[in-house]
Order: sequence, then structure tokens, then C-alpha cells
Amino acid sequence: MFFKQIFEPKLAQYSYLIGCQKNGTAIIIDPMRDVDVYFEMAKKENLNLIAAADTHIHADYVSGLQELAEKGLHIYASDEGDADWKYNWLKANNKYNATFVKDGDRFSLGNIHFDVLHTPGHTPEHISFMVTDGAATQEPMGILSGDFVFVGDVGRPDLLESAAGVQGMMRPSAERLFNSLEQFKKMPEYLKVWPAHGAGSACGKALGAVPDSTVGYEVRFSSPFKYMHHVDNFVDFILDGQPEPPLYFARMKKVNRDGINVLGNLPKPAKMTAEEVAKAGGVILDSRTRAEFMAAHLKGSYCAPFDKAYNTVAGSYVSPEEKVYLVIDTHQVEAAVRDLVRVGVDNIIGYVTIAEFKEYLEKNNAVKTTVLKFDDLKTYQENGYEVLDVRKKTEYDIDHAEGSKNIAHVRIPRRIEELDKNKKYLVHCQAGGRAAAAASYLDAKGFDVVMIDDAFENFVNAHVEPTF
Repeated sequence: MFFKQIFEPKLAQYSYLIGCQKNGTAIIIDPMRDVDVYFEMAKKENLNLIAAADTHIHADYVSGLQELAEKGLHIYASDEGDADWKYNWLKANNKYNATFVKDGDRFSLGNIHFDVLHTPGHTPEHISFMVTDGAATQEPMGILSGDFVFVGDVGRPDLLESAAGVQGMMRPSAERLFNSLEQFKKMPEYLKVWPAHGAGSACGKALGAVPDSTVGYEVRFSSPFKYMHHVDNFVDFILDGQPEPPLYFARMKKVNRDGINVLGNLPKPAKMTAEEVAKAGGVILDSRTRAEFMAAHLKGSYCAPFDKAYNTVAGSYVSPEEKVYLVIDTHQVEAAVRDLVRVGVDNIIGYVTIAEFKEYLEKNNAVKTTVLKFDDLKTYQENGYEVLDVRKKTEYDIDHAEGSKNIAHVRIPRRIEELDKNKKYLVHCQAGGRAAAAASYLDAKGFDVVMIDDAFENFVNAHVEPTF
């Protein structure tokens, strides 16, 4: 048996390439959209990638399932759950080679067997796969748990309501998750747990960085299991403190359910001059540092440093129909394109290098955003500025500036009507990165903003009363 866990750090996502070395076939579980990487990996192991499966309809990225279906792979998809959460794109198209599976079904690749378990709660249709290496034993070795059980956490059950907007789903989903976990507790303790996400994912609130675990370890030591003495205690615990989902989650749920724009191949943005990009009229994602951006940028562009938050910022602030232009160096273009298509930003037209863009800004109508420290906050408040705290609500609830308004940076486009263009805003977060993205977005939408690029702990420390 060949087994490879594939980690995508920016989305903290795990895919799994599993193969039968005897007959040379392989399957990819929970693939991302840029599927070329999986074919390359399989080829290196002398495996023929012939099948793909998802554990559920994902909310945090565009699944690669339809891309792979277009390439002729056999698709295994859940047929569990509510009528509203089926793989509509797959059911409506007879050209795809597909098998819809339910709890208790089994499918195999050579000696490798996959037993389907319905594990609802995170989503109604969620399934997990019990994996057995039939060449060695008829007992399972592990469970591909998707977003059901993570290392140190379980999948959040609120997304159908908080992200997809289906009202009244949180508590019933949490109760279903409780029942699924009761079944998980009965599994053999030795079973390996291979989750679909790790630390940094927004699909839970306390995911661990360790890439896998066991059933016994999670049941004994993972925090959610400590609240399973009563369903109400569990529901209250699991719903409390879940972070605000990025805006693009709702879009991901829809396209993964109803169908994507099949790429076939990655978009190849054209090399353009800075003047061409400036006059193109689309969205400019400027990957320079936030300090460089605030010092000089084009009006209407977004501050999106090429770091772990790149696709979250782009996915939350860019609409799928908008034309996108990148300020990024040539050697990073392909990686940026992969990040963008994974969150459904496909219309990537062109790019300009950072050096060329800087030169253009020096000679043309660059604008500047005022950047402050928390020491300046009171003075600006006295001059009519309101404080906009773009951290998570859980962070805001711990401590915040008096009179400040809280909107998480990934939710601002949805809640922008709560802000007044006749007012002036001081935008801050915990360390500066989220504030930079939010300030650039608000500036592009015509708001008068000033950014605080400072550690929030400096504000807290300055306002703590000394004890003697």
C-alpha cells in the first residue's frame, strides 16, 4: 500500500494519495482544484491515478473533484444527507463516471478497501472512509475523517448557518455531530485518524499541528470529548468561540455543490507593464509588504502580501466575475495563481513585477495611507475618528478599545453598510496584517481610513492599571 499525506499550508488542508502497488492504481481523497500536482505525484510512484473522492461538500476551497471527473477519473461522492446538500453537478451530468455512496458501502482499488461511514454534523452529507490494506489484514488501519474529527478538535457544525446562510442549522448540526462522535468513540483505539485539516484552518477553532492521531488519543485528550457527558454541554461548547468564516466560504459551498468553472489547466496571466495594469480597470492585488503599500499604492488596489493570508484576503475581497491583476515577481506568479483558483478567483488577466511597479509609482499618482501607533489613537479619536477593530469577535471580547466597532476583516464586504462614508475610521487588528488588508479594501471603496500598524498588546499594556 502506498500512502501519502499532502499538506497545503495556506489553507491548512490535507489531501491523501493512496495506491495499490500490486496493480498500480491510486485514488486521491479531498483533492484541491489544481489537480496536476496529484498526477505528477502518482507518476513518480509508478501509479495510475484512476479515482477521486471527497469526504463532503467543502466550504474553504474549491474541490478538485469536478476537474478530475472531466479528466475521466472515477468519482466517489456522498449520497447521504439532506436533499439540499447533494452533489448536484455530478447527479445532473451522465458523462461522468461516478458512484454515489452511503453508509456501509465499500469500494476498492486492488487490495485497498474503503468502507464508507456517514459522519454528519460538520455537514449533513459528510462521510468518512475506513481504510484497510487487504494485502496485510482484513482489519482497518485508519480512518480518513475529513472535517469530522481533527487532531485536537472536531469539525465546526455552524457553517451551514454562519457561512452558507441556512438559518436554524447550528444546534441541530451540533447535535448530529454529537451522535456521530458517540459512534467514533466505539471504534478501535489503535485506528489512525487522518484529518482533512490542521492548525490554521477555519474549519475548527483549536486544530492541532500534528498531522495525524489515533481514535484512542482523541477520545481521551481532545477537548470536545470532555464535554460529551451530555449533548447540551457539548453543543454549547462546540458552538462557543467559533471564528467568523471568511466570506468566500458561502461561495465555495455553492460551487462545490452545483458545479465549478472547469479550468482544465491553470490560468496563465500575461506579463504587462505597470501602466497597462494601472489603466486596466480591474482589481489589483498588490503583494508588496504592508509598509510599502501604505507608503505608496494605486487608488483602488488591495494590500495582499504573498503570505499565508493571501488566498483568504483575495477570496474575501474579490468577486469571481472581477478581472484580477497581480503585482508580484515572475517566479511567484504560478504559486499565486494556484492560491487564487483554490478559492474561486479565476479571472487572472495579467501581472507586473514589483520592481517595475515601484518605478511606476515613483513617477505617477500614487496615494498614501496614514499609518499610526496605538499611542496616537486617543488624539485621532478626539479629532472625530472612530475605531474599527477588524479582529475576530473572540479576540475583541477579551479586550478592546472603548467605543470601538468590531467587524472581522474577512466579513467586511458583507457588513460594509454598517459603516458610514461620512465618518473617518482608525482600523486596527492584533498585529497589523489584517488591518492593512481591511484598510486597503475600505479605502478602495471610498472610505476615509487611517491604519494602526502596531501590536494590540501595546494598547492593552498602556491601559492596565498598575498593582502594588
